[in-house]
Amino acid sequence: MLTCVAVLVPWTVFLGLSLPDQHRANHWRLTWTGFDGLLLLALGATVYLGWRGRQAVIPGAIVTATLLVCDAWFDVTLDLGTAGVWWSVASAVLIELPLAVFFLSRALRMISLTARQAYARLGIDEPPPSVFKLPLFGIAREPDQR
Repeated sequence: MLTCVAVLVPWTVFLGLSLPDQHRANHWRLTWTGFDGLLLLALGATVYLGWRGRQAVIPGAIVTATLLVCDAWFDVTLDLGTAGVWWSVASAVLIELPLAVFFLSRALRMISLTARQAYARLGIDEPPPSVFKLPLFGIAREPDQR
C-alpha cells in the first residue's frame, strides 16, 4: 500500500501537468449511466445487508459513501463553467455528501459496536479504543497502543 501511495504522488503531478484542460469523451452516456448503475447496486446491496443485519453492510456502506463522494466530485468539476454547475453543487451539498457522511459514520459506528460486543464476550471490562486506534484483528503491535 505504501508503494501505491509513493507511485501515485508523481503520477498525479504528471497528470496535472500533462493532461489537456478539455477532452471530448466517447461513450459519455454509457460512462455516466454505468457509474450511476454501480452506485445504485452499491446502495441497494447496502440497504439489503443492513435490513438483514449482516456484517457485510460495513464495507457496503464504505463503498457507497466512496461512490457518492466520487459522484459529487465529477458532477461539480465537469459542470464548472456551465449553467448547470449550481445544480451540481446543490446536489453535492444537499444530497450526495450528506449521504456519504451518513453511510461512513454508520459504518464506523457498526465497527465500534462490533468491537464492544467482542470485548464483552471476552470478558474485558474496559471499553475498546476508538475505531481509529483499534488494532487490526485485535492484535496490538505494542503492549500499550491505546
